[in-house]
Amino acid sequence: MERSFIKITKYQRRIFLFLAAVLLFMASCLPVQQQKPDRPNIIYILADDLGYGELGCYGQQKIETPNIDKLAATGMRFTQHYAGSPVCAPSRCNLLTGLHPGHAFVRANHEWGSRGNVWGYRDMIADSTLEGQYPMPDTTFTLAHLLKQAGYTTAMVGKWGLGAPHTHSIPNHMGFDYFFGYNCQRQAHTYYPVHLYENEKRFYINNDTVKPHLGLRKGDDPEDPSSYSRFTLDEYAPTLMQQKVLEFIEKNKEEDFFMFYATPLPHLPLQAPQQWIDYYTDKFGEEEALLKASYYPHPNPKAAYAAMISYLDEQVGEMVEKLKELGLYENTLIIFSSDNGPTYVDADTQWFNSADPFVTESGRTKGYLYEGGIRVPMIASWPAVIEGGSQSDHVSAFWDIMPTLAEAANNRNSFRTDGLSFLPTLKNSEQEEHPYLYWEFAGYQGQQAVRKGPWKAIRKNIQKGNMELELYHLENDITESTDVAAQYPEIIQQMEDIMKNEHASSPIKRFQLKGLDN
Repeated sequence: MERSFIKITKYQRRIFLFLAAVLLFMASCLPVQQQKPDRPNIIYILADDLGYGELGCYGQQKIETPNIDKLAATGMRFTQHYAGSPVCAPSRCNLLTGLHPGHAFVRANHEWGSRGNVWGYRDMIADSTLEGQYPMPDTTFTLAHLLKQAGYTTAMVGKWGLGAPHTHSIPNHMGFDYFFGYNCQRQAHTYYPVHLYENEKRFYINNDTVKPHLGLRKGDDPEDPSSYSRFTLDEYAPTLMQQKVLEFIEKNKEEDFFMFYATPLPHLPLQAPQQWIDYYTDKFGEEEALLKASYYPHPNPKAAYAAMISYLDEQVGEMVEKLKELGLYENTLIIFSSDNGPTYVDADTQWFNSADPFVTESGRTKGYLYEGGIRVPMIASWPAVIEGGSQSDHVSAFWDIMPTLAEAANNRNSFRTDGLSFLPTLKNSEQEEHPYLYWEFAGYQGQQAVRKGPWKAIRKNIQKGNMELELYHLENDITESTDVAAQYPEIIQQMEDIMKNEHASSPIKRFQLKGLDN
């Protein structure tokens, strides 16, 4: 049987090759946003002590945050996202390990005081072995390790607080290729430190030794602005950090990268760029000076606090512009959140209504497992994927970040986590829900909490022997003002069972809960 062939002339071959070349050229000219994104670059911005109600997109009326608000307008705003803990170090541990507070290693701030005078600022400058917090185990597997497995270049800029210098528990030994910032959260009690760290070495700054927690000197006139001048030095740590973030993005523009930007803003003390203080002084008018301060006094405390948040907002805007300049913005996943609720000292957070719609007062914000202490803003921006201006009521927590970013990075390796990926929510597809969320906190007299559907149970003063639970129905009582525990014994029993089952005993005495671990 004869085979038949189609004869192609030289002219037809030339036409075919020409058309193929045109099609290839047109494909190469497609804008990035029209091409299907693979995996994104990732920037996770963690504010420090920023309240749920301190951003314009979450209802703030006095502090201006246009750049963060724009992230929300072009991305997704979460209304029921929770921090890992009501204070710094344990919350960061939950974020970076994907474990809830009953399973994570760090369950309170631990300054590792057995080493000596760890609160002596000048002593720490003279002896680096006094810096930093109690280290995590050397077997700890972090979000940075996970993303390195997936081929990402990883960096952390900001405040660490999860292990002292000269230990195995520093950023460079916990999965980060690059680190710049405060190793020690006590040293972050001034924004004008003598040194920061770049990778494993001190990075000395042109600042004098003005230790934290000083007041005015005897004879200083509180009405004279010059009386406060010694609390503003030459080099502002957040500005130096921002420079390193932008440099990292520029340097790694051809690579897949992960930037964990754990900014110290707006954690106290009240220190901010003067142009922003002046802006808010004009806006708010004259105010009473803060003289009896836990950190530093300030002649315009409300203006200074607002200035810190607006300066952070300015930095977020700079990052977005850098990404756009490099053509990276469309396929970069930016997540913005806070490590816990707002402070209750020095900054007048009640005047700002910083935890709105929750209660903004001492005992209900930072340090406590009420909503004002652990419900935090979260915004996700990924223009190539997320529908702009969207909102999610999905209930999520810090331990969900690790599985979410693993899925976004196409890392299918198994790892231990208490979290659920919310990538389906970002992609507007079907989302698995938590049956409940569990917290415990060994500090502030010991606390436990459970969120299960609309119900929230809290146990306080565990270190004083209390085992009674408070119960709130959040859909009807968002301010947690009416304890209905006596009316729902069956719900209380469920909550007690969860608290018992989710608590794993800690080998570290400081992290133990009386009656549960001893």
